[in-house]
Amino acid sequence: MDLPIPAVDGAAAAYSVLGVRVNAVQVADVISQMKDWILHPSRCHYIAVTDMHSVMQAQRAPGFRHILSSADLVVPDGFPLVWLGRRKGFALKKRVYGPELMERFCEQTAAKGYRHFFYGGAPGVAQDLAARLASRFPGLNIAGACSPPFRPLTLEEDAEAVSLINRSDADVLWVGLGAPKQERWMFEHRHSLKVPVLVGVGAAFDFHTGRIAQAPPWIRDHGFEWLFRLSREPSRLWQRYLIYGTKFVALLLLEALGLKKFP
Repeated sequence: MDLPIPAVDGAAAAYSVLGVRVNAVQVADVISQMKDWILHPSRCHYIAVTDMHSVMQAQRAPGFRHILSSADLVVPDGFPLVWLGRRKGFALKKRVYGPELMERFCEQTAAKGYRHFFYGGAPGVAQDLAARLASRFPGLNIAGACSPPFRPLTLEEDAEAVSLINRSDADVLWVGLGAPKQERWMFEHRHSLKVPVLVGVGAAFDFHTGRIAQAPPWIRDHGFEWLFRLSREPSRLWQRYLIYGTKFVALLLLEALGLKKFP
């Protein structure tokens, strides 16, 4: 069993997956930590909602490994990470699924007046998401929404986006740029933003606006969402799940046999 990795800002203990730190938390733990950061806003904190694909991205790019290691929380979104956490002695019942984290946080804190900003998605998606969540959860306080161009922003456009977010006095910034782009964006902007909490939730923008169909709960809860999504978008996702998935298992096996070590 791995020894626990030291906690960050009082967060839960963690374990290593191919050298990537993953915090042994559940959705309720993450919501509690987010509320604490909002109540005591000392700096900008960011949460990396991480799955097998992100772990494999970290193997290819040491810079991305550093981005993940710099996150205040790296949460296990993906059953392979949950299963590995269980094998290492942590009582993880479920994954921290990005769309569920967003939904439950909005539901549980709507009455608290937290200000939410939505950044990402295709044109108009962030605005649509904000409107839908405000309709579902009466009292939800929308600070703003912005869908940036898919291309790299100019320095002036980036500064304008940062200014827009900071002027909104948001308490939570939901970032839907897709991994690893959203983690890089949060890392690069953590010192210029005045928002207590940034959360990268990827496809949650498209799921909650109905642009991409979610797998039924019984599929998600048994670790087969990848198969459902692959069947819906094979041309885009086949490499992620089949190639990276195979390499992921191979590296775990090499590590278990003592043939490869990860920092």
